[in-house]
Amino acid sequence: MVTKQLKGTVDDADLTRADSLAREIFSDVANKWAFLIIESLGERTLRFSELRNEIEGISHKMLTQNLRMLERNGLVERTVHPTVPPRVEYTLTEPGQGLRATVDGMCAWTHRYLGDIEASRSRFGT
Repeated sequence: MVTKQLKGTVDDADLTRADSLAREIFSDVANKWAFLIIESLGERTLRFSELRNEIEGISHKMLTQNLRMLERNGLVERTVHPTVPPRVEYTLTEPGQGLRATVDGMCAWTHRYLGDIEASRSRFGT
């Protein structure tokens, strides 16, 4: 599917269209790894290995893929320092910080309702 680029103003964007850029962005950032990367970066700058240590269970490949996707969408900035070996750091951009407020809200919601969700799942045997 080819993503339709926004023509006109942001108010003209149809978020319900399957070929909209907004839908593609939703698909990119609405995953557990992207949320955890954004939450881990917060207001800090971290190296790849520091991020990997922060996010239990993420593979090298998944961290790389998600960092590239977040960078492509302008949410994470990657800085390469010319040292031997090269030092690479990641930080949230302004749009990334804006998304972080939503991620923080999702984390707060999860903490608040975790017991309710656990109780519901136990009734279903999952």
